[in-house]
Amino acid sequence: MSIPSAVLGLALIVVVLGDAFETIVLPRRVTRRISLARFFYQVTWFSWSRAVAAIFSGKRQETYLSFYGPLSLLLLLIFWATGLIVGFGILLWASGSPIKTPEGTATFANYLYLSGTSFFTLGLGDVTPSSPFAKGIVAFEAGMGFGFLALVIGYLPVLNQSFSRRELNISLLDARAGSPPTSAEMLLRHRHDHGMDELRQLLHEWERWSADLMESHLSYPVLTFFRSHHDNHSWLGALTAILDTCAFIIASFEGPCKRQAQLTFAITRHAIVDISDILNCPPREAKPNRLPLGQLDYLRTRLKEAGIELQEGTAVDEKLSTLRRTYDPYVHSLSNYLRISLPPWIPERGWIDNWQTSEWGQAQAFRLDNSSDEARGGHF
Repeated sequence: MSIPSAVLGLALIVVVLGDAFETIVLPRRVTRRISLARFFYQVTWFSWSRAVAAIFSGKRQETYLSFYGPLSLLLLLIFWATGLIVGFGILLWASGSPIKTPEGTATFANYLYLSGTSFFTLGLGDVTPSSPFAKGIVAFEAGMGFGFLALVIGYLPVLNQSFSRRELNISLLDARAGSPPTSAEMLLRHRHDHGMDELRQLLHEWERWSADLMESHLSYPVLTFFRSHHDNHSWLGALTAILDTCAFIIASFEGPCKRQAQLTFAITRHAIVDISDILNCPPREAKPNRLPLGQLDYLRTRLKEAGIELQEGTAVDEKLSTLRRTYDPYVHSLSNYLRISLPPWIPERGWIDNWQTSEWGQAQAFRLDNSSDEARGGHF
């Protein structure tokens, strides 16, 4: 028996099993900086995102970036399975246990083949173990392969449910804050009677949504790479718009809505910071500034014209700036890493909401857009 090789094979098996257990089964945030899954995603996302950015642009780039999330999940499972097969193959080969082969002689490739057929429980019978030790290892590997398949079957629906739950509120935000969602639209679309009560309820719902997103994305970081169905929607853009709105309300509003904004801001910032940490995205200076002074003055003017009472002054400006510094560096870091565009504070002119158009009805949607402010849904 080759003891060093046997130790190597056993270590590979233990590392892969531990990594799969932490990624799939363990329902908490894993803080280890060195893990196979973390290394896998760092290398593959870097390569994939750079290659797509170099080859494609515009919508085609977004389309190919959206392939990465589901595809990386399948590749990770293959990566784990390959590691286990190689580990068991090395262990069988290092043990020196004889195996029966059609050629009559056993090579390392034969041991790998035996390991592969055992892991996937094929039972072909052309290469079989001869010693009791090898038979025991093969039986154990076959059981592990069956269990691995069961874990995968149970893992995929959990991810799908978490993704669907995440996208639900993002879609609902379309009519409430525009496409993409912006703080200005969210505030102006709640200018009507009892609008502040509705806005407070909306922020309450997003407080719970942010907490759910934080728990699901820390447990399953692969979800951060799953992109929304529409190019101008994203989980990061939605969280950023909510943070912008909460920061503005905290600095400029008085009343019950302010307290809810504080609660929502706290959990949403918590989610952004923790996700940045799990993806190893340290905060970076926000360039360019998403809310220069001129736009801030314009935003306040439009809100006051809409009948919304605001507090103003140097202290308000400083408070808003302080709040923005607590989250802007993190969302900019995530935006650069994930290649997801951040929403502006104030929407551009001429845009329409996703619900107002389709591939077949864009002309009609634009006619509606130009006919009245209410048809458009926007106010800028």
